[in-house]
Amino acid sequence: MNESEVIVDKRDGLGLITLNRPKAINALNHPMTLAITAALQAWVDDDEVRTVVVTGAGERGLCAGGDIVAIHNDAKSGATTADSATGVFWRDEYVLNALIGRYPKPYVVVMDGIVMGGGVGLSGHGSHRIVTERSKVGMPEVGIGFIPDVGGTYLLARTPGEIGTHVALTTARMNAGDTIAAGFADYYMASEDIPALLETLRTETAEIAIAKFATDAPESGLLAQRDWIDACYSADTVEEIVDRLRSHGSPEAAKAGTELLAKSPVALKVTLRSLRAARAATSLEAVLNAEYRVSIAALASHDLVEGIRAQVIDKDRNPQWSPATLADVTDAQVDAYFAELGNRELGLPQRSPRGDRTTPEESK
Repeated sequence: MNESEVIVDKRDGLGLITLNRPKAINALNHPMTLAITAALQAWVDDDEVRTVVVTGAGERGLCAGGDIVAIHNDAKSGATTADSATGVFWRDEYVLNALIGRYPKPYVVVMDGIVMGGGVGLSGHGSHRIVTERSKVGMPEVGIGFIPDVGGTYLLARTPGEIGTHVALTTARMNAGDTIAAGFADYYMASEDIPALLETLRTETAEIAIAKFATDAPESGLLAQRDWIDACYSADTVEEIVDRLRSHGSPEAAKAGTELLAKSPVALKVTLRSLRAARAATSLEAVLNAEYRVSIAALASHDLVEGIRAQVIDKDRNPQWSPATLADVTDAQVDAYFAELGNRELGLPQRSPRGDRTTPEESK
């Protein structure tokens, strides 16, 4: 890793982590993951660190996700097992996600700008999650033939109603109001106030410092559309979801149906099953263990290679999915994504529930 890809600093009671690949919107790679993990582990018992603060360099966002070009290269070359470079990267990344979810000190993360995929893993499990008017948050995986991971299905499964299912299957981007309503963030403030917040954190607790700058979040458009979202996405199959979206009558539902059908059919079906399983899971660790199986299976799939090719490598935006339609996806093909990995399981220890936050809608 280039030493500057993650800037780790400790001063004035703060453990400061800055993702520093601004040209790549701070996309996360394996060495960066290891550096962040090492810093967090070192600060657990460090009395000089009261609060951890995570930010992204540049003007575009906290983190655009994982380094999918490297993933594409592994998958295309046939390096598709848990022992491949990508398999080991994901293992360490998911361990980091679990560490963030259980971190014993305040973990303040500034979700300014773009926060996608792996960026959600770095932010969504933290204790103090801040969005701004510039925030664009999402899980775009099914658009590249992949399935939401990094604990994303845990968060998506716990949104009010079926908002998470809509976000996952259409790859919808959430603004600040949506992100808070969905339970992916806690506080809203103006991006221009972030430097003052960081300065205030040097002398105040996370709660006091954030309270000085946090304001009411914008209304959530997704929350306002829960009637059709819940009615359509509560179906048991992707096919039925599509039928309900097409027949609902609202232009928003029709648009969602069109967007959904452009995604990888097998990824859609695997994602829906993953979300339903995550809803019943008792801990983030249990979900990450399940996601690891699914991710390793996806690494060996046609659609992940093809999706990254179409969206990132050639950029023709015309992926040729296989199977090509929802009807062509068999139960056996979906089941294969959930196969046990034997001695290559992620194996995060099962823990009791951590006292999950309630979303603003649920607390009413």
